[in-house]
Amino acid sequence: MQDAFDLTTIVFLALAVFVIWRLRSVLGQRTGQEREPYDPFARREQGAKPSADMRREDNVVRLPGAERAPAADEAPARDRWAGIAPAGSSVASGLDAVAAAEAGFDPRGFLEGAKMAYEAIVSAFASGDRKILKNLLSRDVYDGFDRAITERERKGEKVETTFVSIDQAEMTNVEVRGRTAHITVRFQSKLITATRNMAGAVIDGSPEAVVDVTDVWTFARTLASNDPNWQLVATEAGQ
Repeated sequence: MQDAFDLTTIVFLALAVFVIWRLRSVLGQRTGQEREPYDPFARREQGAKPSADMRREDNVVRLPGAERAPAADEAPARDRWAGIAPAGSSVASGLDAVAAAEAGFDPRGFLEGAKMAYEAIVSAFASGDRKILKNLLSRDVYDGFDRAITERERKGEKVETTFVSIDQAEMTNVEVRGRTAHITVRFQSKLITATRNMAGAVIDGSPEAVVDVTDVWTFARTLASNDPNWQLVATEAGQ
C-alpha cells in the first residue's frame, strides 16, 4: 500500500511539473513589450489615434471622465467636435477651453440635456410650476419668469402649451469666464400654444395650430464643481 501511494505521488508530481512547463512555454514571460489589455471603460475621441501616453505601459487605472487633459502645446484632433462645431470655429475653441477645465465634458450629452431642460422649462412656465423653474433657472431669469406668471395669475389667464417636436438644438457660442462655462444654444421647435382668459376664451395663439418657435438660451455652470447641473442664465427670441 505504501509503495502504491509513493508511486501515485511521484506520477502526480511529474504531471504538475509538465503542466507548469507547458504553461510557461505557451504564455511566456513579461518582457515589458506586451500590449496593454483592452479597457472597455476608456473614452476615445472619434477618429483619434492612441497617443504615446496611451501606448506607454503604466499602473494607473483611468476611470471614465478622468482622462488626462491635453497639454497646452498639444493640437486637438481636427474632428474633435465633429457634428457639433467646425474645426477652427469660435465654438470649437470654446469647447476646447471647457474640456481643458473638465476632461469628462460631453457636448452631445450636454445638448441632449439642454433639449430636455428646454421642454421642461417651457412647460413649467406655461403651467406656472415655480418649483421646477427654481431648480433650472438662475435667480435673475427666475425673477423674470415669476413676474410674468404672477401677472398672468392676477388676470386669471391660463396658458396651454403642447410640444410637437424640437427640430434642432445647436451651439452658437461657448466661452469660459473664470471657472464658469457659458454655452448658448439655438432651439428650433414646433409648439401648439394658446392663452385663455378667465372666461376660457382664447386671447392669444391657437389650441390647434402648430407654430415654429426659435429661442436662443444661454446655460452656465461652474466647471469641475460637485454640482453637475447647468442653469439657464439668459433667454432671447431667435430669428
